[in-house]
Amino acid sequence: MSTIIEELFYGNLEPQELTTEITPKLKKKLNELVKKEEELSSKLTEEERKLFSNYVSAYNEFSSISVSDSFISGFRFGARFAYDTFVK
Repeated sequence: MSTIIEELFYGNLEPQELTTEITPKLKKKLNELVKKEEELSSKLTEEERKLFSNYVSAYNEFSSISVSDSFISGFRFGARFAYDTFVK
């Protein structure tokens, strides 16, 4: 039987590909966000839309890094918790 570490090493486990169903609450918030973005974009000039688009891209990159850092932090915490539970 292979371990989870072996599965990860051989590429059989890819946590970033695990998807979950969008909850109704999250879907509602996403729809609100899309409507607000469309409303804002319709009121901007072409130059302002480009600036806004660049802002959104920069925010998405920031958010992605932040979520990654949070995942890593949580994973490390879980590993320390498991170590403390089973080793000490």
